[in-house]
Amino acid sequence: MDAALLLALGLLAQSLCLSVGVPGLRRPHTLYPWHRMPAPGRVRRAWVIPPISVSENHKRLPFPLVQIKSDRQQLGSIIYSIQGPGVDEEPRGIFSIDKFTGKVSLNAVLDREKTDRFREVFTGRVLEGAVPGTFVTRAEATDADDPETDNAALRYSILEQGGPQLFSIDPHTGEIRTVQVGLDREVVAVYNLTLQVADMSGDGLTATALAIITLEDVNDNAPEFTRGQFFLEATEAVSGVDVGRLEVEDRDLPGSPNWVARFTILEGDPDGQFAIRTDPRTNEGVLSVVKPLDYESREHYDLTVAAQNEAPLQAAAPRAERGQARVSVQVRDVNEAPVFQQNPLRTSLAEGAAPGTPVATFSARDPDTQQPQRLSYSKDYDPEDWLQVDGATGRVQTQRVLSPASPFLKDGWYRAIILARDDASPPSTATGTLSVEILEVNDHAPELSPPWGSLCSTPEQGSGLLLGATDEDLPPHGAPFHFQLSPRLPELARNWSLSQVNVSHARLRPRLQVQEGLHRLSLLLQDSGQPPQQREQPLNVTVCRCGLDGACLPGAAALRAGGAGISLGALVIVLASVILLLLLALLVALLVRCRQQSCDKRLLHGLQDDLRDNILNYDEQGGGEEDQDAYDMDQLRHPAELAALGAPLGRPSLRRDAPFGRSHPQAPRVLPTSPSDIADFINEGLEAVDSDPAVPPYDTALIYDYEGDGSVAGTLSSILSSLGDEDADYSCLWDWGPRFARLADLYGPREGTREEAF
Repeated sequence: MDAALLLALGLLAQSLCLSVGVPGLRRPHTLYPWHRMPAPGRVRRAWVIPPISVSENHKRLPFPLVQIKSDRQQLGSIIYSIQGPGVDEEPRGIFSIDKFTGKVSLNAVLDREKTDRFREVFTGRVLEGAVPGTFVTRAEATDADDPETDNAALRYSILEQGGPQLFSIDPHTGEIRTVQVGLDREVVAVYNLTLQVADMSGDGLTATALAIITLEDVNDNAPEFTRGQFFLEATEAVSGVDVGRLEVEDRDLPGSPNWVARFTILEGDPDGQFAIRTDPRTNEGVLSVVKPLDYESREHYDLTVAAQNEAPLQAAAPRAERGQARVSVQVRDVNEAPVFQQNPLRTSLAEGAAPGTPVATFSARDPDTQQPQRLSYSKDYDPEDWLQVDGATGRVQTQRVLSPASPFLKDGWYRAIILARDDASPPSTATGTLSVEILEVNDHAPELSPPWGSLCSTPEQGSGLLLGATDEDLPPHGAPFHFQLSPRLPELARNWSLSQVNVSHARLRPRLQVQEGLHRLSLLLQDSGQPPQQREQPLNVTVCRCGLDGACLPGAAALRAGGAGISLGALVIVLASVILLLLLALLVALLVRCRQQSCDKRLLHGLQDDLRDNILNYDEQGGGEEDQDAYDMDQLRHPAELAALGAPLGRPSLRRDAPFGRSHPQAPRVLPTSPSDIADFINEGLEAVDSDPAVPPYDTALIYDYEGDGSVAGTLSSILSSLGDEDADYSCLWDWGPRFARLADLYGPREGTREEAF
């Protein structure tokens, strides 16, 4: 894209150069500089300055633009230089000139969107509505010619204003001033003037520049509401919420104090429940509720709101037609939460109050008078579960005794939170704080701390015994304490004196020389509570011999030990008794263990396999209804084992129902030495049992245990009976494994060729 970039070049040597000057206050010679004065004649020097244009974004740099030269140029007689925007002003370094040839070059890429032309610019500012003749700015130009000649006589003029002739320039000084009224920033905010300066009193060489004049805003427009009435709606029982916005218009400069609006509520809000602020971005008024509204008290509000600028309005400015507006606010009814009549509620209660003691009635009211509702009460926070709340009335009472040592009792205050809830849909809940001060009650008497001590036997030695007291009650039911020797024992006052030291201590001294040893005194202590509490307490005082320093001598150590209520001799007796008891307990434990081990051995021997086989002794069973004394297990034991157990080897006791003449002593039996003798040993045993009247009936085998009905193998008693077992089938014993192989061999038929398991 091609764009003409105009370059105004001021030549320091043999050329013109325009620059910005600081305006002065002197009065211009004329306000109308377009009348030209005749200039004296001279031979003009012709400068060749062709138009300069170049395409933006040119890549071949440096790029030659034009060559400036004079018609009477002689080699080396002229030195060229340029200055201004693009050279020594921002943006710098874009153009340069060869000081000997006058060739102008482009040194950087141009961007038309950023800068479309480079020329000398003058700027000025003036208030809108300024009177004619008001100074705006001044243009200044320099000429390198001889100032004493017409070649340096400069004249200024305005070539173009782009509209009405509102500005003029002094041809000699370059001062620019206003010449007409009617400058209005809201109509035209910026004026661009094209200036020209010429030497030879205006008839010579010329140069042009741009003058940009900006009109400064004044508050000549008042803010106006876009509507005369606004309709808004607000919810009751809330605060800090916005209700709506009020739109205004102001033609002054946005963001300036002449544009910013300030709003005021003139009427309709006597209690200050509304507030209005300005939105800095939109300049709108934002109406908000700062105090909760109550629909039951007032359903509608009519507010009158005014708007004005931060800056004062110019006196000549027209008044706004809509400087005020009416704002109608309708209150919307909602279900409001109950309100406690006193919150927090503070009350007091004596410590140790019994369960059921009334505390307070923490009641609330429902502000929704047009919507009758029922309230209910409950606890939300009661860390000790101390209180009970009546759900219908809010009456609070204790349900247990509160411990004075409760961690939730802070500085004598107990805090609970009570809830009040209505039955609306959805319901609303209010929170109330109940603070109960626990009043201290004088329910403890003071105590000696400690209730013993020692002092010297003579009144002149030592400082006596310092006694202290403590009280579990808090002030004012504690100290000061009153110390007194027991009135029940008047003889104490003859030997001892008690003097108060401070509110919690007293000093005990002997009146006369007292015998060394332990003395048991009785003191009466009383606190300062209402009513006061007192207690008579024993005091163990050890009286000892003291040295010159008033301290007990080492020989009185035993006496000081007696101050604790136990003498040295008694302590020795107690220790000896404890040791003796320990020894006796150890001896009894050893005897019991030895007996237990002996019994265990006997039982263990009884549980061994007497037949050295896998037939175990399970239990001793009777022989039926006629068997009253059971049978003798010793028949199957080894005689040597019976002797080791201390059992008698003589004749066993007889059965009461057995004929006496049939019993005869049994000879000791010898145990089998090989597996082949086991059958003979069992048969002999069965025969001995059948003929022994001291064992179960004659025709009854030994019963070891009853294992129930329906067993495939049948009862084991059948293998011991010599009667009626000829037809029994014992072939199943071969299927029971090697442990029953011997029994299968004795009683069952041998199937094929079976090897013995033993």
